[in-house]
Amino acid sequence: MTVPMREGQRKSGSRGAGASPKRKPSGRRKPSQKRNAPGRFATELVGRVGELRLDYAKSDRRTIIAHSYFTTPWKLLPPIYLDDTGAAYTLLVNPSGGLVGGDHLSIDMSLDRDAHVMISSPSANRVYRTEGKVSEQHVNITVGPGAILEWLPEHTIPFAGSRFRQILHATLAPGATLLLWDAVASGRIARGERWAFTDLENEIRITTASGSSLLERYVLDPATDLSCVGLAEEWNYVASFYVVNDAVASEVWSGLESKVAAILDTRPGEVLGGVSTPPVPGIAVKVLARTAPDLTSMLDALWAAVREGLWDLPPVSLRKY
Repeated sequence: MTVPMREGQRKSGSRGAGASPKRKPSGRRKPSQKRNAPGRFATELVGRVGELRLDYAKSDRRTIIAHSYFTTPWKLLPPIYLDDTGAAYTLLVNPSGGLVGGDHLSIDMSLDRDAHVMISSPSANRVYRTEGKVSEQHVNITVGPGAILEWLPEHTIPFAGSRFRQILHATLAPGATLLLWDAVASGRIARGERWAFTDLENEIRITTASGSSLLERYVLDPATDLSCVGLAEEWNYVASFYVVNDAVASEVWSGLESKVAAILDTRPGEVLGGVSTPPVPGIAVKVLARTAPDLTSMLDALWAAVREGLWDLPPVSLRKY
């Protein structure tokens, strides 16, 4: 399979218009200097290393981006303010369209004291077929004292033949709150690519100020592992939703857990889910869904319940542009 070239890449051995002819090499060519077959180029040239760094701070009742840095393919849009809380709504934008084999994207994010940030993305995270190399995304998050991070990106779609590894680590200071949503599709459903990716690895670790941590980790190879994942094989979308804060009273968590359990029972046959108490102060929710609209509706309902239960705030309508 010929791998499509990214903008700015050129086939090995090609010359721009008007370039002088290449000199004839003297001596025998080393093995590493072999030309590629016509119409192809070395797969080790595929892939980009993209960095995104965001530091948020509270300033005059609003959360602002105090420092930012990004490299291709990441792009940064200024934050949007959707209500009067001063929360900075930021879209994670990757205009390249998705990840190819060899891509290594990273996000480093920190929230200063009392900052409030909402994170989403304009569309699903697509992972394309690869001839061998893994597509990787590493996320490191630090949430300061009293700060709030609502991490709600769109789901990941692993194409047939793709390989994807995501590692997300979040560290919370005393009184910090993290709402974390992570969802994966079984593939391109309409193309008949359910569970057709090569392998998928996911790790989420949330560590509180006391040092206790919540860990979700799995490595899935559909060719051999589907019989081991229980009910998930029958569904098209799998999601995790974690809410963590070490300063919330236990009775608040109990009430929120009951409310979430009731929400999960509202769409029988379309959504299957469960809520439990994790090893850190908070709640852990697992969701299976038939369709993307089912998944989105469930996220909206869960998110609204958490915002009301923790802060007595109404739901927010996210803008995707």
